[in-house]
Amino acid sequence: MYKFKKIKKITLLIILLLIFSGCAGEGSRGFFGKGVNIAMDPRTLGTQIDDSIMQQNLLARLVLTDKKHFLKIKVKVLDGRIFLTGKVDEPEEKLQITKIAWETKGARSVKNDIKIKEEFNFKVSAKDTLITSQLRVAMILDKEIKNSNYKIDTYKKKIYIYGIAYNEKERRKVINEAKEVLDVEGVIASILLVEDLSRQSN
Repeated sequence: MYKFKKIKKITLLIILLLIFSGCAGEGSRGFFGKGVNIAMDPRTLGTQIDDSIMQQNLLARLVLTDKKHFLKIKVKVLDGRIFLTGKVDEPEEKLQITKIAWETKGARSVKNDIKIKEEFNFKVSAKDTLITSQLRVAMILDKEIKNSNYKIDTYKKKIYIYGIAYNEKERRKVINEAKEVLDVEGVIASILLVEDLSRQSN
């Protein structure tokens, strides 16, 4: 009961913030950027409402997971498609946020552009980039894998895969391809199946 009240309180706070930001006027920064009026939004009113509810629910759940997400993570929802930006300290946090986003009722897709904070190391970065490239090529060449449905991050020789597979066979093939990449020290996957989606695109 306490947790439910807490979610309700956080959701109400987010709704109020969205209302105030929406009242800023035509010259303010709206959903699509500075100087764009809400009346220009091409989405139907029903879709806008659905997206707003999804966005508020996801933000509330992220804040419950970690309060710092309220300021560090930005969420946008367009026609059921979730866009994430911001910065986190560890790759595991990014994976967890992606999982929470996919679990949002009505989610059609998740694009996670969250960055991991760390001092730049050219040697490590070059190796990670090579590993990511090798896996990406392997997935493109495999006709049983829908490459465009996956986001790949490599961090200190560990591959993090986010995405959606049409079936369990495809999910296993993606993970196996990752494990076979030279110098990989670990594979952490957050891959949902089509049948697990709350709402599928038409």
